[in-house]
Amino acid sequence: MKPGGILSLQKHKHRSEHWVVVKGTATVTCGEEETSLRENQSVYIPKGVVHRLANNEKEPLHLIEVQVGDYVGEDDIVRIEDTYGRD
Repeated sequence: MKPGGILSLQKHKHRSEHWVVVKGTATVTCGEEETSLRENQSVYIPKGVVHRLANNEKEPLHLIEVQVGDYVGEDDIVRIEDTYGRD
């Protein structure tokens, strides 16, 4: 993720996600909590929980996202807020 990048505030009906930071610092919103994750730290995003990923740093953010569930299609994204104007 480029410096200053941010994903939509979203949730999923059919999948959970596990994010592992490989390089950089991630700002993660998961439910009501916001945390910073550094290299080799991870977070589990349960199915149905509102979440967001941002890179508030000056360096690129590299992470691995593992999607787990009975359906992992991109149309499973329910966007609550989106910087890019998507539904």
